[in-house]
Amino acid sequence: MSSPADGSDSSPPPPLSGIRLALAALVLGLANFLVLLDSTIANVSLTHISGSLGVSTSQGTWVVTSYAVSEAICVPLTGWLASRFGTLRVFTVSLGGFSLFSALCGLSSTLSMLIACRVAQGLCGGPLMPLSQTLLLRIFPRAKAGMAMSVAAMTTIVAPILGPILGGTISDNWSWPWIFFINLPPALLCLFGVFTLLRPYETATISRRVDLVGLAILIFWVGAFQIMLDLGREHDWFGSPLIVGLAVAAGIGFIAFLIWELTDEHPIVDLRVLRHRGFTAATIAISIGFGTLYSSIVIVPLFLQSTIGYTSTWSGYAMSTMGILAIMLAPLAGRSGQWVDMRLTICLGLMWLGVVSYFRAEWSTGLSFWSYTAPQLLQGLGTPFFMIGLMTLGLSAVPPKETASAAGLMAFARTLATALATSVITTGWADGTQEARSQLVGVGSQDSRFIDQMTAAGMSVEQARGTLAQLIEQQAAAISANHLFLLLAVLCILAAQLAWLIPKPQNQGDGAPAALH
Repeated sequence: MSSPADGSDSSPPPPLSGIRLALAALVLGLANFLVLLDSTIANVSLTHISGSLGVSTSQGTWVVTSYAVSEAICVPLTGWLASRFGTLRVFTVSLGGFSLFSALCGLSSTLSMLIACRVAQGLCGGPLMPLSQTLLLRIFPRAKAGMAMSVAAMTTIVAPILGPILGGTISDNWSWPWIFFINLPPALLCLFGVFTLLRPYETATISRRVDLVGLAILIFWVGAFQIMLDLGREHDWFGSPLIVGLAVAAGIGFIAFLIWELTDEHPIVDLRVLRHRGFTAATIAISIGFGTLYSSIVIVPLFLQSTIGYTSTWSGYAMSTMGILAIMLAPLAGRSGQWVDMRLTICLGLMWLGVVSYFRAEWSTGLSFWSYTAPQLLQGLGTPFFMIGLMTLGLSAVPPKETASAAGLMAFARTLATALATSVITTGWADGTQEARSQLVGVGSQDSRFIDQMTAAGMSVEQARGTLAQLIEQQAAAISANHLFLLLAVLCILAAQLAWLIPKPQNQGDGAPAALH
């Protein structure tokens, strides 16, 4: 039941208008922007962070995966938190916590401290994304609900694009802690805006049981699986009892999670919505799509910096083009259902991502800046069509009463996929580089012509061998990256076929989900 002390009313206050509406939308959009910015801003700074903290680059990727995993785990809790404590109250506390742990991330002096603060930052940031959308719908007039969602959509597209640019520029010109400190001024501005503009828009609170057992099992199996992926390479994978134990724990935990969530009356993640074929197909496809997309966002900057020799700034510039066409085409993608079957645009969008990944598989170590940048630009042709299309048709495949549960599960799967993909792609690249290096060293040791040519040019034998070793390392990294890009291309093409398992909505007139009409 509602609590009179929470300041909420059974009838919602009227929507905002004019300058107050614009400012409130800016506040909510900025909060959503900050959370998504932090999902990519550290990617191009990993070499700086790893070097500063004295760890390997593969260990440094924990800075990315820990944030994404904790964010994914917290997303299913958002609905319960909002109904139990009030949407605005949870939003305010989450934003305050996000600000605090952003500062602590910048002050971290060890990898362990940084990862712990990133986990806390992700836990606080997770609820901000769905709650910002909820509050946008409350402050906008019903007739302008599409405009409210466009605010959220634009921040969702723009933030991951600006992340690599800001991360690279800040790391090269100042120091990596500032990629976290820059959150503080806008976050404090958002908190001020919430207190001055949004206090009347608190929601009623009700006492609801939270599925603590389901939450504990979720944290257990996701954590075990993520640690297994992150530590596997360092411990010789399944040659290590630790990795075998983590794999067994993750498998048992996952099965227990499925059984519990399918039988509990109020599950933390409502898996029962997966009985709808269209939603299941859309969730799998969007998880693969986001996983491959974020894999490229992680591995391309690492490749450009560690193999080609780009600075963080220039690798950020190379990544920045991926959103230009995506932003331009997002409105068209959202309304494409008026003219064509959205399953076709989804399929073509994902297949185009596969084509772009195939372009990357042709990379070598001596290409121009534009050759490395063009695939990111072209990627934007397909990104909005698969993103918006799968969210639209996936949610239209479930009854209106299950839309909220379906949206939460899709967000959870999508966020978790990005974390797992980050671990898999970096581990796969390191393992592939080691294998390719072994093969190239074997070939190089049988042919001394390179050493002879270098010594004839004035190098000592040691210098010539050092140069050869550097070339072998670069070529091994390029070969490994190309194999991974080919694998991502295949995954995208396979995921594209899932679009045809989604039933065509009966009403696609405005490109909105039928469940929302």
